[in-house]
Amino acid sequence: MKIVLPILLLVVTCMAQLSFYPSFSKAEELAATYANDFRKTTIELEEIASAYKFNQVSQDTLRAMLVRTRNAYKKIEFLLAYYYPEYVDEHINGAPVLHIKRNDSRAVVIEPQGLQVLDELINSSSPDKIKIATLAQQLKTNYGVLLTGFSTRKFNTQEWCSAIRLQLVRIFSLGLTGFDTPGSLNAMEEAARSLSGIREITVTFLQEDETVQLLDSAITYLQQPVSFNDFDRFVFLQKYINPLYTHYYVYADNNTGWNSASKNIFSEDFLNPYYYTELRKEEDNKTLRSLGRKLFYDPMLSSNNKLSCASCHNPRMAFTDGQDKSASIVKDHPVLRNAPTLLNAVYADRYFYDLRAFSLEQQAEHVIFNQQEFNTAYEEILKKLSDNPQYKQQFKECFGRGAITRNQFSKALSSYVLSLRSFNSTFDKYVRGESDTTDITVIKGFNLFMGKANCGTCHFAPTFSGLVPPLYIESESETLGVLQDPDHSTVDTDNGRLDNQLYSEMAWINEKSFKTTTVRNAALTAPYFHNGAYKTLEQVIDFYDHGGAGGKGIHIKNQTLSTDSLHLSATEKHALIAFIGALSDTSILVQ
Repeated sequence: MKIVLPILLLVVTCMAQLSFYPSFSKAEELAATYANDFRKTTIELEEIASAYKFNQVSQDTLRAMLVRTRNAYKKIEFLLAYYYPEYVDEHINGAPVLHIKRNDSRAVVIEPQGLQVLDELINSSSPDKIKIATLAQQLKTNYGVLLTGFSTRKFNTQEWCSAIRLQLVRIFSLGLTGFDTPGSLNAMEEAARSLSGIREITVTFLQEDETVQLLDSAITYLQQPVSFNDFDRFVFLQKYINPLYTHYYVYADNNTGWNSASKNIFSEDFLNPYYYTELRKEEDNKTLRSLGRKLFYDPMLSSNNKLSCASCHNPRMAFTDGQDKSASIVKDHPVLRNAPTLLNAVYADRYFYDLRAFSLEQQAEHVIFNQQEFNTAYEEILKKLSDNPQYKQQFKECFGRGAITRNQFSKALSSYVLSLRSFNSTFDKYVRGESDTTDITVIKGFNLFMGKANCGTCHFAPTFSGLVPPLYIESESETLGVLQDPDHSTVDTDNGRLDNQLYSEMAWINEKSFKTTTVRNAALTAPYFHNGAYKTLEQVIDFYDHGGAGGKGIHIKNQTLSTDSLHLSATEKHALIAFIGALSDTSILVQ
């Protein structure tokens, strides 16, 4: 069955066709009011949490106070998170999971703080009263410190338009998925509060009725009497989030993965690939990419002249190899893990399943030196290239006269790998309005992915990987408890991130933690997970549906995947697979 939705016209940009009031003071006054309102609720929350610790108020009273506090925060979140992203993530509204902080070169495990942790604890069946009181007190203190700095900041409309656009991304990718409200799932109410704060501030500095009307319609849509599971996130994305994202367009220099020049959250240029690589945009060109492509397919790079990058990353298999674990340079001894796709691989701040590499270039180095892979060194590779007349000429065309260097080699290879970008699937084209029809099952699958099935809380839109929105500068790893065989109850022995040889990450919470890879093109990249033990998407979805290893009653340290069943029906699983299939982009496979 097909559905046809009207193609939304792109609207005028914030700077070019929206006129600003000459004074920005009213917006600043309103922002100060919101900031102080949040301060008042943190004080009240601390008082109620303290009373709850001594059984003086009910859990319902505490929950109601938390809702007030979170709603107050949501009205000012777009500015606080824009100006103080690290502090907000650390102390105000970060994910409720243990994380690592470096102390010199050692890894220290840090307890999470902030509103998300409180949302999870206060809405649990057996709340830890002492911990809740402590967290509420920390929130009050930490926000007091932040408010002091915020109160003295100087603002401008360009920054605020960027902050609003990032908030729209945050609402869609973190808010409406339930990531931000792990206990209450109060996602739609909080999104409405956030947009209402943006609306009230917008009318003070922006003379544009169409923007305000669109905000009003979006808020009304969020206020429908519909459950978290039944909310239509696709309609909200297409009718409200993307148009508003375009309405507030204003170009601003930003040192993040997010590209402020983009006009659609699902556009090809939404992220800046050069943020993630040592290669600069002005250095890149077709000639360099052609050289990188030749290097990618040349087995001469390996010590035995038989293994190339394409041996494990075959374009005919969406740049994987279809094997459980890739073949190595040593006969009958495969490498440790499954080969992930290189499509969109550039969009990460860490590489490999265990996150041991910090750049695209460093990732290649690990392959070069690995005794099971290329088993060679730069010196040997550069000598081979220098002795080859064709390569000498190509390097000369790219870099001019002089000896071929390690840096030149890395830039050429990076140029080709970062060109393997995939944002032209049938789903992408439909969201962008380039196609006016799609299968209704795909839309149902998307809504499940971003809602009930919880996929979108780890595989973040639009990369559908562990690259965290809205700045897209950090890659997550998760502990799932992947089994050696989906039909048995033995956990895979690979320790993942714990064994990545980085002393600063050697902490128990990283045991069996693996990078969250992209779901884009997943229909083309079986088998799955780091060990390649899961042959079909059906097996993968069943694994998640049953809560990973913990859901089978197997104890795993710090499993970050919920052990609760998702209670997905056969029809819902079919829809999820249809959506994942619609993320396939075969155009990039023509190499």
